[in-house]
Amino acid sequence: MIYLINVSLNKYIVTVIGAVAAFVLTYFLLKADFAFLPKDHGRAFAVDGEKSKGKTRGVGIIMILSLMVVSILFMPMNPEAAIYLAIIVLCMISGYLDDAAAEAWTDYKKGAIDLVLSIAMVVTFIHYNSTDIHLLGYQLHINPIIYGILGVILIWVSINVTNCSDGVDGLCASVAVVELSAFVIIFRNTLGSYNCMTIFFIEVLIAYLIFNWSPSTMLMGDAGSRAIGIYIALIAMKSGHPFIFIILSLVYIIDGGTGLVKVFLKRFLHINFMMSIVCPIHDHLRKQKGLANVTTVYVMIISEAICAVVALLIMLLAHVS
Repeated sequence: MIYLINVSLNKYIVTVIGAVAAFVLTYFLLKADFAFLPKDHGRAFAVDGEKSKGKTRGVGIIMILSLMVVSILFMPMNPEAAIYLAIIVLCMISGYLDDAAAEAWTDYKKGAIDLVLSIAMVVTFIHYNSTDIHLLGYQLHINPIIYGILGVILIWVSINVTNCSDGVDGLCASVAVVELSAFVIIFRNTLGSYNCMTIFFIEVLIAYLIFNWSPSTMLMGDAGSRAIGIYIALIAMKSGHPFIFIILSLVYIIDGGTGLVKVFLKRFLHINFMMSIVCPIHDHLRKQKGLANVTTVYVMIISEAICAVVALLIMLLAHVS
């Protein structure tokens, strides 16, 4: 469709039309009452987890399907992009099945699924792209096998730290909007057509935030947060600067990653030195520091904005040098 439209319209206008379509489609679909969507049961160990009980959960399925439709219609589609889109949808489906399950899936089951999807995405990336990367002002060639191993780690971590950060109304989606916007701004000349999909994703998230900002009426669940995580990892690799993920996703890494480290140390090494820290960190801020939910979200958004500025300055300095 995009090739037909481009006959008479500039590609930037097509992207704007696609962005508007992404927002409108997501907004009106989220307003609809889908009886098949599960209800949240509340989270026993989360701060104020009982307040989520009864809310519509798993609307990430609506968000990602909207992204898929708009991307197919308004983004230049090739086999590589189609495979990535399919993997993102599969990631969403795995999250949705967990959202809809009577009993939550085990960490091992979810981790294994994430591993398979991570491998599929890295294999696809290596098949279609060079494994050369940029680190500051230097270009390095990475052996495909080593790149594959590091890429799997990057994707798996991104999926899980993003998922763990989805525990306060508006937090995960709003931080994602800032981070994805930073990728578009910093790597606008590198991401190519993936700028389009990223912009579409931003609009999908903004439409969702209308319903998810405190006090929320619905939750995207694992269906949304896991898809966000795998997409962030994808564009980090497509940017050619995968290590920039550490800076741009630092809020997710600190917020959600702390909990993963805490569980790993306790479960496998029987080390409990982090017992004084409530994880994820957004729960620590609310329970230990007494911050209100909205204040916690603002702290995370501002922190992400600072990370985005730091990443931009690093890239500018690297380019100058």
